[in-house]
Amino acid sequence: MGKVIGIDLGTTNSAVAVMEGEQAVIITNSEGARTTPSVVAFSKNGERFVGEKAKRQASVNTDRTISSIKRRMGSDYRVHIDDKEYSPQEISAMILKKLKKDAENYLGESVNEAVITVPAYYTDAQRQATKDAGRIAGLDVKRIINEPTAAALAYGLDNGESQKILVYDLGGGTFDVSIIELGDDLIEVLSTAGDNHLGGDDFDERLAQFMVEQFQKYQKVKICKDVTAMARIREEAEKAKKELSFAENYNVNLPFITTRKGEPVHMQMNITRKMLEELIRDLVDRTETPVRTALNDAHLTPMDIDRVLLVGGSTRIPMVVTKVKNMLGREPSKSINPDECVAIGAAIQGGKMTTGSYALSADSKVSQIVLMDVTPLSLSVETIGGIANRIIERNETIPVRQSKIFSTAMNFQTTVEVKVYQGERRFTRDNKLLASFKLEGIKRALAGTPQIEVTFDIDVNGILKVSAKDLGTGRQQQVTITSTTNLSEEEIERACADAARYESEENRRLELVEIRNEAESLVYSVEERLDKAKSSMDRAEYKQIRADKDELKKMVVKTSPERITEMEAGRIKEAMEVLRASSARL
Repeated sequence: MGKVIGIDLGTTNSAVAVMEGEQAVIITNSEGARTTPSVVAFSKNGERFVGEKAKRQASVNTDRTISSIKRRMGSDYRVHIDDKEYSPQEISAMILKKLKKDAENYLGESVNEAVITVPAYYTDAQRQATKDAGRIAGLDVKRIINEPTAAALAYGLDNGESQKILVYDLGGGTFDVSIIELGDDLIEVLSTAGDNHLGGDDFDERLAQFMVEQFQKYQKVKICKDVTAMARIREEAEKAKKELSFAENYNVNLPFITTRKGEPVHMQMNITRKMLEELIRDLVDRTETPVRTALNDAHLTPMDIDRVLLVGGSTRIPMVVTKVKNMLGREPSKSINPDECVAIGAAIQGGKMTTGSYALSADSKVSQIVLMDVTPLSLSVETIGGIANRIIERNETIPVRQSKIFSTAMNFQTTVEVKVYQGERRFTRDNKLLASFKLEGIKRALAGTPQIEVTFDIDVNGILKVSAKDLGTGRQQQVTITSTTNLSEEEIERACADAARYESEENRRLELVEIRNEAESLVYSVEERLDKAKSSMDRAEYKQIRADKDELKKMVVKTSPERITEMEAGRIKEAMEVLRASSARL
């Protein structure tokens, strides 16, 4: 077995790490960066870009560029490109596939297993969708762990003293807060809360809309429906947000943003940190409720917290740091990298699960750590009146298995429908329906007589299995919860086949490009050797080699590396053989 990599699949950026001995290290991607933009793009000629290359061309290829797909995980949202639909799982799989390839290039061997992190407040459907994305990417997802828990794991490895820490995780698209107790080789999650639709993307959007409004006010031009202009503005808003984390002012300068009466119009304005803070104040304030909820669920006060960890790029915003300090009465720790610690924690968990020649020794620090996570939301079944009858409360330590006995509502009822919900509201209409199934063949009896045992079983990944059993007849029905908006087994297999086919096509395209590059090198090599040997060569032989070289050079010049065809590559190979034969004595 190879190494188990750790992946932080982020809304804005993703990262991958691996254990090197007793140390977890971030893997640098093929572009030389430590994080990879979670962006996928499709060119008009069918090429697919992932990461920095996709992000760079976003403003000129807006309708074929996908970002922040993580916010759509577990939903029925689909991306329409040409005549094909892509689910969030498939788009996420393209990002995971790049991370997998970068890891393989770094390690020099194939990688097939991974630990992937998710927001702590992800629903069951979102967790299952993440596992499906990994499978489509060719990864066996050994474990799904919560992002704040992974950050605590990264922090706790070098800070073994007993303490209670609060992890404040504000990323590009989601917000999580977890309270975690570190003990002797034990990392135990006490509570978690969050908001799956709050993050840096929302800050960017507020600033972008402000820029549009100011532009319209002073230039008297509406650009909100100009897709390309809006893409450039959102990109500039993100830059401004990042810059204002370190500076007090940012000068927006977007030339030729639109035209007015045939004349170009430029967007130029100055944005201050104070302006940004006024725009996002209510969004930052929204993080307070989950923090209070997590503290209450853990039966703690801010004074009981020994350390506060900031995770996620959005925690670099000074206003966010101030908010955390005011809420918890202490300066947040700066001992971990907010962009990398989640991937580091995932790699540590991956190291614990690695076997074979790469396995850690039994007495290693990593091997001895025990991780105890929790389920983020309560799970219930619907009873008479639409009441959500809870079987597992939120913040139960996982894995967990709980059962309750129910009965029939009508005389001589032989079938019951079990409806499973996730959420904190008392009525099921206000919670999320995960699944429903029927238990049939119940023995006929008066209402309230049959005993039906409903069991909820949550595994270490936070994924739920539900069973219902008639204790009188022994009849049982069981389901693994997969949301109706997720992919079927058939769709997953088809997506895996598509991914494999695309990889095969990509490898073949790479072969064609390499043929052209090899031909170009041969031309320059022969030119150099021919020039040196010109004076001592037979005239006829010289002319033949030069003609063969010029013919190949003409083919190379006429061929684009990005669009080389099988036929062109075949002709180039033939011309290379001819030139190699004629120039063999050079």
